[in-house]
Amino acid sequence: MHIMEYNQFTQILNENIFESSKPDLLDKISKNPHRFIGLFRPTRAKAKVMQNLLQSHEIKFGEAFEYIIEKYLQIIGCKILDHNLQGKNGNMLSIDQCFLMNEEIYFIEQKIRDDHDSTKKRGQIRNFEDKLYSLLKKYPANQLNGIFYFIDPEFKKNKKFYLNEIDKIKSDYGLKSLHLLYGGELFELIGRSDIWEEIIRYLEMWKKEIPELPELNFDNSPQKSYEEIKDLNPSIYRNLFSNQAIVKEIFPILFPQKSTLKFLADYFHSQETEIYQNLYKSLSEFIDY
Repeated sequence: MHIMEYNQFTQILNENIFESSKPDLLDKISKNPHRFIGLFRPTRAKAKVMQNLLQSHEIKFGEAFEYIIEKYLQIIGCKILDHNLQGKNGNMLSIDQCFLMNEEIYFIEQKIRDDHDSTKKRGQIRNFEDKLYSLLKKYPANQLNGIFYFIDPEFKKNKKFYLNEIDKIKSDYGLKSLHLLYGGELFELIGRSDIWEEIIRYLEMWKKEIPELPELNFDNSPQKSYEEIKDLNPSIYRNLFSNQAIVKEIFPILFPQKSTLKFLADYFHSQETEIYQNLYKSLSEFIDY
């Protein structure tokens, strides 16, 4: 018996990892073209684009897992609480997971893997403490369970450091329940090891379905690519079209047949505002429309 349907599980992953990758890539190229092209790089533009997509997919995988775990919590009857808090300096903080189960409040600071360097690991624990401090203004200490959680159980680079810091925080704040957990330990804590078993099974199935490398050619599915990128802010397109290095070096990688760009040109031409008409003119010059 399934807890979550496999199709729902993969939909969360695919939508969050892959379906936003094209607009995000164009946004990054428009804002920081020097990261992709230039004489003082030992790689060509295509390699940098691929590298960026791979890094982006790693980050988005972690974000997708926030949605997956929250969905599992909802399915088993947990009440999802507000994720947003006001920090001690008035800044807004966002908790990865916050929920009510059996009259106990749980909050989770969630990461993919414990492989941070010495500087970043200290920042991670400070961030955890800042969120804890703000939560204690909202909820009673004797009702609060804090969890510093790494999804991937294979990496435990800083386990001793985190355990020591969490023990100090627990003692200093007078809390009864703070945990450092990896992989299936989270679901053991809440009495639902079957969720972790299903996650592992689904991930093994999903990894067999996804492409070995990200697809760089937007024109392999031009209609779909067009739908994904057409609503980008016009300023992004202005920056892209006005940079001849991008047009000459990166556009042939992403739009080799120019099919996606032709859909985009039609869309720009159909808009009445002047900015879109000017974008249409700029794009038409490139595609000989």
